[in-house]
Amino acid sequence: MKVAIIGAGAAGCFCAVQLKSLMPEADVIIYERGQRPLAKVAITGGGRCNLTNTFQGISSLQEIYPRGWRLMQRLLRRFSPEDTCQWWEQHGVPLVVQPDQCIFPRSQSAMQIVQTLLQLMHRRNVRLRTGCRVISLSPATNICPSSPPHYTVCYESSNESSPHSEDFDAVVVTTGGSPRLAGLDFLAPLGIGIEHPVPSLFALNLGDEGLHQLSGTVVPETHISLAGTRMKANGPLLLTHFGMSGPAILRLSSYAARYLSECEYRATLSVNWMQGLNEEAVHHTIRNYMQSNRLCANLHPDHLTTRNWAYLLQRASINPEQRWDTLNNRQQNRLAALLTADLYPIQGRRQYKSEFVTCGGVALSNIDQQTLRLKAHPGIYMAGEVLDVDAITGGFNLQAAWTMGYIVAQSIHQSQA
Repeated sequence: MKVAIIGAGAAGCFCAVQLKSLMPEADVIIYERGQRPLAKVAITGGGRCNLTNTFQGISSLQEIYPRGWRLMQRLLRRFSPEDTCQWWEQHGVPLVVQPDQCIFPRSQSAMQIVQTLLQLMHRRNVRLRTGCRVISLSPATNICPSSPPHYTVCYESSNESSPHSEDFDAVVVTTGGSPRLAGLDFLAPLGIGIEHPVPSLFALNLGDEGLHQLSGTVVPETHISLAGTRMKANGPLLLTHFGMSGPAILRLSSYAARYLSECEYRATLSVNWMQGLNEEAVHHTIRNYMQSNRLCANLHPDHLTTRNWAYLLQRASINPEQRWDTLNNRQQNRLAALLTADLYPIQGRRQYKSEFVTCGGVALSNIDQQTLRLKAHPGIYMAGEVLDVDAITGGFNLQAAWTMGYIVAQSIHQSQA
């Protein structure tokens, strides 16, 4: 059997290793448009590779997979985070669990993950072709009608001027996410539905100079939302020279990826600086502070830095040198309102050289959710972020890649039984 895998990312390489384990005789070829396989894995998690998560404390998969959670619920029963951990440790990669339930290699090196997969691919004779961009994937036309379906991969190599084509018994598409629809043009001959791709997991540009002066400040726990919507998130917040980032912002950007794209990244961010307390509870805190004759600048919530607090007092038009016991009702109300719903106009997203996660891709209605093959083309399979499946930060996107790569390999093997 001859199998093409388009994309040498986490899902593609893991699928290749699994497939050759199940079918050593199969001829597996991976096409990768870049020069380095697993390039994204090599830099994920700050170069440490957050390869999965324990999923402890997750009440619903919808919290972590804004798109595709029902599919992931089904697939994770067949290859779970526990299975992932066992697999990596069996292949010589000891793991550690952080307090936030993120799982990393004990070496704290993403290159250990990359090298392990590359070595396994080499040992199992997976053929890897880098610098090869697939320009079309279509049903083969020169095959006898009574023969099983075959598929033609047309590609161009960076080393040659003219394109080439090859026929395969099965094709696995694992090209990852692309924030541009053009990145999925090679699928056009298949006539399948595509959910328009847009970026996810990004920081926000906020045009507040006072905020920019706090660059590097971390607020351990905040609750944030988009004003006028039900979209919200919580977690640590990082103040930057351009606005805000950190887990809370990235999580909100995942939930609101399509909404923010549609409004051209112009919306209003609401920040609750008081760890989710409502305005009445914050009034109670303020009244407690007012029993002291200390300066407003010198008595504040422990989770906020002195500089952060001084900035918030300024936004509430309160002199930091004023004593707490002299605040009038109007000042108290203004401060409580600001601490629970501090509004910032969003002025765009923070652009990187490449988006790490994409919302959108091949619509899930196109695939058989048991096998991950296309309903209209039963020899073509989809795995990873090329599908309309994506997650928040914390190892969940890589877990989806491992799980789907494993299941596609199983599906191809079973199709030959």
